[in-house]
Amino acid sequence: MSSISFSHSLRRLWALERFGPSLRFFIALTGSMTWCWYSGQMELLTPLFLGVIASALAESDDSWQGRLFSLCVTLICFFFTAMAVELLHPYPWLFISALCAATFCLIMLGALGERYATVAYATLILAIYTMIGLEQSRDALAPIWQQPMYLVIGAAIYGVLSVAWYGLFSQQPLQHSLARLFREQCHYLKAKSALFEPIRNADIESQRLALANQNSRVVAALNDTKAIILHRVGGRSNSKINRYLKLYFLAQDIHERASSSHYPYQKLSEAFFHSDVLFRCLRLLRQQGDGCKALAKAIELRQPFDYGGGHSAALEDLQAAIAYLKQQNNPEWRDLLRSLRALANNLSTLDHLLRDAANPDALALTQDNTIFDRDPKTFKEAFERIRQHFSIHSLLFRHALRLTVAVAACYGVMQLLHVSQGYWILLTTLFVCRPNYGATRIRLVERVLGTILGLAASWVLFELFPELWVQSLIAVAAGVVYFATRTSHYKISTAFITLMVLFCFNQVGDGYNLFLPRLTDTLIGSAIAGLAVFFILPDWQGRRLNVVLAQTLRNNGRYLKQIMQEYTQGKTDDMAYRVARRDAHNADAALSSTLTNMLKEPGHFRRQTDIGFRFLLLSHTLLSYISALGAHREKLAHAPTYLVLNQEAQLLADSLEQIAQKLIKREPIEVQSDAEQQQSYRLRDLPEEEDDTLRLLQTQLLLISQQLGSIRTLAAHVLSNSEAKQVADLQ
Repeated sequence: MSSISFSHSLRRLWALERFGPSLRFFIALTGSMTWCWYSGQMELLTPLFLGVIASALAESDDSWQGRLFSLCVTLICFFFTAMAVELLHPYPWLFISALCAATFCLIMLGALGERYATVAYATLILAIYTMIGLEQSRDALAPIWQQPMYLVIGAAIYGVLSVAWYGLFSQQPLQHSLARLFREQCHYLKAKSALFEPIRNADIESQRLALANQNSRVVAALNDTKAIILHRVGGRSNSKINRYLKLYFLAQDIHERASSSHYPYQKLSEAFFHSDVLFRCLRLLRQQGDGCKALAKAIELRQPFDYGGGHSAALEDLQAAIAYLKQQNNPEWRDLLRSLRALANNLSTLDHLLRDAANPDALALTQDNTIFDRDPKTFKEAFERIRQHFSIHSLLFRHALRLTVAVAACYGVMQLLHVSQGYWILLTTLFVCRPNYGATRIRLVERVLGTILGLAASWVLFELFPELWVQSLIAVAAGVVYFATRTSHYKISTAFITLMVLFCFNQVGDGYNLFLPRLTDTLIGSAIAGLAVFFILPDWQGRRLNVVLAQTLRNNGRYLKQIMQEYTQGKTDDMAYRVARRDAHNADAALSSTLTNMLKEPGHFRRQTDIGFRFLLLSHTLLSYISALGAHREKLAHAPTYLVLNQEAQLLADSLEQIAQKLIKREPIEVQSDAEQQQSYRLRDLPEEEDDTLRLLQTQLLLISQQLGSIRTLAAHVLSNSEAKQVADLQ
């Protein structure tokens, strides 16, 4: 029994997402430390450790072949960067000019994609690590290539481990990503279930806002999973990962079904307050959420997934409850019962999808299983992608220019004040300065608090463990904790990297002398980063709210048009449809992220936050109505009424596009549109169809049309408030 429990514990440990990278990091640090101890060259510990850290920061998910290529590119970049620092360091003007040019160019490489951005960022960090190593070097006669060589050796140690790991366990990152995706799906389904609580005067808006925020996390998980699959298959299915590709497409279908709305929640709650039908919907959604959670666990642990057998009875009970309500022949319930039947069918399909997840190998891939790859394929495409960002309106360009000026300011402060260990100022600014004010503010506070915490812990541990060999073990342990927490708990990771740095430097007797410089440099670097993001081309989210809102409406309109094509030609799930669906959800997530960042900005810049959140509720509701059409799509071109409904859908999409264009151009928006009101009347007065799908199409289009008036009103408010703010700024 104990052996089984121990084996299960090991399996759970292995399934942890950060376990593999942390283990590689531990092996790399331990190997470097051991070699330095046995060779008696502890002065080389710092460049080796810094090389390991830089290589780990440059790591991006890929197949082992892709990771090997990335490693070669990374090592070449690292070596030439370190050599350039060594050669230019004695010439301050040449050095800062080259550093500023490199900072701007490397940040602009982020336009090519996440992998390029990661390597470029790590290269900048390694340049500063080289400066730190030069400042700590005690051997003036050491050859110029020594420091770069050991930095590259440290980077190679971790890189080789990474390539070997990806070769042995190539599917593990994909498993972790899929598990994370289904966990987020679980949270989304449970958040949605809260809308079905039959409570009078319930705060539906706050519940829908929470649902919209959770949707952004699901979308992020979908995008991460897609990127990992692309890095392994290059856009086409591969026999080795067909199982996971099918689960990814299954997750897309679950998301479309889960995000669908066929009903006004408050009306359902008021009409069926004395019935148990909403409780049954709530129960099913929570059961399906638990199913997604169990699927995530099964994927992580590589165990069979058992959805269970209690869901069929719950579905039958729901259908029976709806049939009983229909027997009451209440004319006021006619439209609501239609929505409930559509909801029940959707829940039934969700149930089937989760059952299919138990045996994904038996599923057939979609007709078009190509995955859209946004990365450039040729040098010309890469150049054009970067060229498009050479504009003051580009957020990446503004960030690159801002960080370049901040780096120059840091170097100027170093030269002016002759600060001890001044290159830590540069390092702090590089880590703290983020593309927007909100993220920078949070990172700044966490960096300062983490540094203070790390210094305090280091002082205590120095006193408790004066032996150098114990301190070396503490340095390795601190490095591993830093690496494991760097993306999730930045304050904690800062504390542990501070601890690691001090214990490494103490191996050559510098530990106690670095307490005050570390704190001073952190404060100066954080202050420069904060001032830079506030004064140098600041990206205040409120000033670009109109653009984000426009993109949301525009992508919703395109999604609606693609859905109607599916109704015309039949369900295909081709790339055009899936791209339109993903763009719509990405735009919804971008709006949620923008509003979250607005809350972190100074009060003067977040005056439109309330309007923005009201717009988010409307846009997410709009997207859920459109998603319901996508969830139930089938060929209807043969039906005479479909031609009328298709025309009405095109008009709705055109209305969304027109509002979007006016938002972008800051043109006045009419609060009321007679044409859209007439369209709502036409949709409402259309004769009822016997075909359930046609009735659903009519109902959903009517719900969409009823959102346009509120969207117009809020869009007009956004523009009027924006103009008023611009006038106030000029005065």
